Order: sequence, then C-alpha cells, then structure tokens
Amino acid sequence: MKKQFQYGKYLYDYVLKFEARKTLSLTVTPDIELIVKAPIKTEQERIELFLRKKWLWLEKQVKYFSRFKKKIYRREYVSGENLLYLGRQYQLIVERGKESGVSLQRGKLVLTTNSGVTDSEVNKRLLRQWFRERALSVFNDRLAIVIDKFEYKNQPTISIKSMEKRWGSFVDQKRIILNDKLIHASKDCIDYVVIHELCHFKYKKHSNAFYRLLTERCPDWEKVKEKLEARYL
Repeated sequence: MKKQFQYGKYLYDYVLKFEARKTLSLTVTPDIELIVKAPIKTEQERIELFLRKKWLWLEKQVKYFSRFKKKIYRREYVSGENLLYLGRQYQLIVERGKESGVSLQRGKLVLTTNSGVTDSEVNKRLLRQWFRERALSVFNDRLAIVIDKFEYKNQPTISIKSMEKRWGSFVDQKRIILNDKLIHASKDCIDYVVIHELCHFKYKKHSNAFYRLLTERCPDWEKVKEKLEARYL
C-alpha cells in the first residue's frame, strides 16, 4: 500500500505493509525505498507518530544512500572497491595469476585471475562463486550452533538460493532455504534468520505462538531484523 508522510517541509513516499507482528518497523533500502511494517489494524495516527519519532534516523539513512547509491549499484569488480562479508567491509584487490580464485588475506579480499584484471564479468563470476561456497559453509556452521536452542531430533539440510524479497524459506522438516545474499550480513543476522526458519518446524504460520517461540529462542530478534533489513537488504 503506497502512502505519504509529511514532516515540516519534507514529503516522503513509503510502502505500508501490515503483518502479524507486535511492533512497527521502518526500513530504508539502498535504492531509497521506504518500507513501514505494522501490526494488522494499526491506526494511521500511530504510524504517523512512529514516523515522526524516526525522522532523524530516516533523514540520515536517506542522505547516506543518496551519497553512495551509484557506488552500491554500479560495481565494476576491480581493485579498490569494498565488498561486505559477514558484516565487515573488505577492500577488493584484483591480481593477475596463473590460476583464478578468491581468498581473504590480511583484511583484504584478493581475487587472482588468469583473465584481464579489469574484466568485470569474469571477476563478478569468480566472486559470486566464492561467496556461494562460503555461504553454504558458514550457514551450516551457524545451523549446527543455533539448533541446540531447540529439541529437534534431526538437523535439516540447508540450500542456498538467490531471492529478492525473502531471507529464508521453510520447505519441510528436512530442509530450509537461505538467501545467498545473507553471507554479506553479520553472524547475529544469519543466526536470526536460521532460528526464524527453525521456528517454522513447529509453527508453519506467523502466529502468536510462533512469535513467542521466536522471542524465547532469539530475545533481541526485532532489533537484529531491523539491522538486517536496514544494512543488507
């Protein structure tokens, strides 16, 4: 649902989504889309008050993404660019070599290529492959840790997939799917998504019982979710 919010001389367009949740949240995406998520049947007056209280943060986010928008969306995948891995920025270094590959070296993300060092498509493909391999390894490591919060007899398998609007998906008792982009987020964000999907093993819908279980297993999930959507969406 498209809505508008005015604060003084400023006018913002935003998308309003009603969900089975307890609190209001505001996300500013890197392409400067404002998304407000609210509990079902929330009155517009409450939403307006929430946005007024969040105005300083909102302006800060809008200015930040306005400044870096071109940098974020027009990557050339060449030396000097910064890439996120597990919530931390790493400078990309592209070097010529006999064999192609990617590795972390002294706080740098080093890409060795037997193609041209400025070949963006080749560099992009190598980086995507490396990130997907790391994603499968890291996600399984985090699953092995957080599943101890539950009393499930069997550990599900993890699949990774490129998804535009979801961080994770519950398939059945044997498998969950995680967004491959989640590898760019910090470990607490990854843990939250995994725990969220594990809660679906007991409650398929986002019911009150589901959120009670989620809160028990991940008490600060709302703050982590907001960070995930604000920084990595």
